[in-house]
Amino acid sequence: MSTTDKGSKGYLIGIVMVAVLGGLLFGYDTAVVNGAGPGFKAFFLGAEDFNYTLGLHGLSISSALIGCIIGSALSGLLATRLGRKKSLIVAGILFFVSALGSMYPEFLFFEYGKPTASLLIAFNIYRIIGGIGVGMASAICPMYIGEVAPSNIRGMLVSWNQFAIIFGQLVVFFVCFLIMTGHSDVAFVSTEDALDPTKSQDSWTIATSWRYMFGSEAIPAGLFALLICFVPETPRYLVSIGQDKKALGILSRINGSGKAQQILDDIKSTLTVKTEKLMTYGFICIFVGVMLSVFQQAVGINAVLYYSNDIFKSIGMADAKMTTVIMGVVNILFTLLAIFTVEKLGRKPLLIWGSIGMAIGALGVALTFGHAGSEMITAISLMVYSACFMFSWGPICWVLIAEIFPNTIRGGAVAIAVAFQWIFNMIVSSSFPTMFNMHLSEGDDFGHWFTYGLYGIICLLAALFVWRLVPETKGKTLEDMTALWKNKNK
Repeated sequence: MSTTDKGSKGYLIGIVMVAVLGGLLFGYDTAVVNGAGPGFKAFFLGAEDFNYTLGLHGLSISSALIGCIIGSALSGLLATRLGRKKSLIVAGILFFVSALGSMYPEFLFFEYGKPTASLLIAFNIYRIIGGIGVGMASAICPMYIGEVAPSNIRGMLVSWNQFAIIFGQLVVFFVCFLIMTGHSDVAFVSTEDALDPTKSQDSWTIATSWRYMFGSEAIPAGLFALLICFVPETPRYLVSIGQDKKALGILSRINGSGKAQQILDDIKSTLTVKTEKLMTYGFICIFVGVMLSVFQQAVGINAVLYYSNDIFKSIGMADAKMTTVIMGVVNILFTLLAIFTVEKLGRKPLLIWGSIGMAIGALGVALTFGHAGSEMITAISLMVYSACFMFSWGPICWVLIAEIFPNTIRGGAVAIAVAFQWIFNMIVSSSFPTMFNMHLSEGDDFGHWFTYGLYGIICLLAALFVWRLVPETKGKTLEDMTALWKNKNK
């Protein structure tokens, strides 16, 4: 039997691997601030025309999230107007521009190496540009993979996007480690210390290290923007713009000529019009997609991923950085667990059991945090919490968002769902330090147990939500979702 009759797995894997580079850039961009933050902060503490406060530093570190919200909100419009492929090319270019601009924000307009308020604004503009790329990629990469993948392995292939996100975070950790080899870190937090040469331990760290860290993203970003030019547009988008012949050719290469025509007929039967109003399939369809995104962030995972070093230090771990690395490796392994079980066990069971496991881990942290002799139990509970997210809400949320919406509203519905994801990412990330450090009386641990107790309760609510409202999509084609939601809306 010819490759055309069977389809080419190598061709499918090749285009999916290019698409998941967008996920790697997603992880890379969101994690690079952890390594670059100290040097960047020290650089702007030396400014003479303004006072670089902790508030400004927090805003600068999180400014990319503003772009993420914008990018995800625009993703539906761009994916519908430009197509999935061209939109990803735009995202790659934005990644590339942001990396170079963040490394060299003085370009054309400012004196190199002189920290000023105007330079800080320019830097944040470049970070927002990169955030727009992240927001677009976070919505369109799973959509792209979901629309090219055969239904029997779609969940597994979309899950690789989450693996790429976690892997990108690990890659940038080691890149920052290599950049800092031979140089000391900076340990001051005030303007006076920044200007004191006896306390500014390494001038190269302050002036240059953060530039190399941000600039290093230009390499994978450029590679992504180049390679995405060589992958095909998704068959479902091609059908929506009347290019049935080209869509059939791609479907034949992926699924084999025997199945291609049947899949094409199914796509055409659900695309009698290019788009429909968002509420065509009822409020519940959009509500489920949005709440999947809300719960993925509201369970509090980014409070762990963004602040893991600080958390492990506060519970008394001797080597917080090494513990964070161990947790990162555990996260990778449990993401792989999801990839290889999602088509066997289904989406709902993984989400429900993951939610329950996260609740146990979060409540374990709440009950043991700060108690003498329980440091290891607290650390293990935190890892259980993180690991359970990695085989459930981490990858499976993206799988469901990519496949749960009918074809005719997918672009707009995915954009709304992912925009909510970034909004709640910002809410959780910005509220965690305040909640975690709350005290009812001097020296108590109220904020510690309240924060993780709250996350544990939200995890249980997430399990209930999935059990009652989320449909199982294992083995269903994207066209089946149209019939599913029409029936629910009767």
